[in-house]
Amino acid sequence: MAPADPTALFDRRAWRAHRERAARQGRITGAVDFLHAEVADRLIDRLDVVNREFALALDLGARDGGFARALAARPGTAQVVAAEPAVGFLTGMTGKRIAADPELLPFRDASFNLIASNLALHWVGDLPGALVQLRRALKPDGLLLAAMLGGQTLVELRTALFEAELAEEGGVSPRVSPAIELSDAAALLQRTGFALPVADSETITVSYPDLAALLRDLRGMGETNALAARRRFLRRTTLARAALLYAEQFGDAAGRIPASFEILFLCGWAPHPSQPQPLPRGSATNRLADALKPRG
Repeated sequence: MAPADPTALFDRRAWRAHRERAARQGRITGAVDFLHAEVADRLIDRLDVVNREFALALDLGARDGGFARALAARPGTAQVVAAEPAVGFLTGMTGKRIAADPELLPFRDASFNLIASNLALHWVGDLPGALVQLRRALKPDGLLLAAMLGGQTLVELRTALFEAELAEEGGVSPRVSPAIELSDAAALLQRTGFALPVADSETITVSYPDLAALLRDLRGMGETNALAARRRFLRRTTLARAALLYAEQFGDAAGRIPASFEILFLCGWAPHPSQPQPLPRGSATNRLADALKPRG
């Protein structure tokens, strides 16, 4: 089935279907949530460093609600709204929840003191537009804290699939989603109206016995290819060659392969007069050249 919008970067129906499949699999065999759980812990650690209480919070891309529960347990939290596009995840949650796609938020301006998002924004085709919506949904001096996959995620898989498809099929199709680079993240927050923007990255490397095990986990997470321009099928010969190339180029002495997940952490505040402000242009009393002169 063709995507609803042929000009879109992502096939939104396929993406939601992947999350619905992950929700069903989680109910039957157990959730593949180790990556989301680890990143949720790191997000909570960052909130603890902020040392602020946020009465009204939004968990954007809530999955099974685990991160929302962690937010609700923080001191000073009065209510957490869980927003998730997959109905299968929503039906297993308790508390206030809503079906919502990060690309089109159904919230009024100045609704939340905190918007937190755990590995959902890398599936947004128009990230600047989504960030503008998130900033508007924050109360003045509210905080956006988000984690998303960065451009170095699954670089090993991307390399193996590219070389295998080129060799077996004489051409390539996009198999791993494009992602924002760390060097652009803070500037994008500033451009979309956030104050005091900060971005940093961490890499989580997971070891697998083979490519098949990695692909099973990606399906279980709901993180498989949903690009609108993707080929719907991968030949068995291409997949076999990719597995061989992956092991040859990246495997360790024990025969296991690594999968790298670059996690970008984005932090920005809705503007408020109480926040530190840059000095007006031309108000400096010292010259930069004097400050740079060697001392001694």
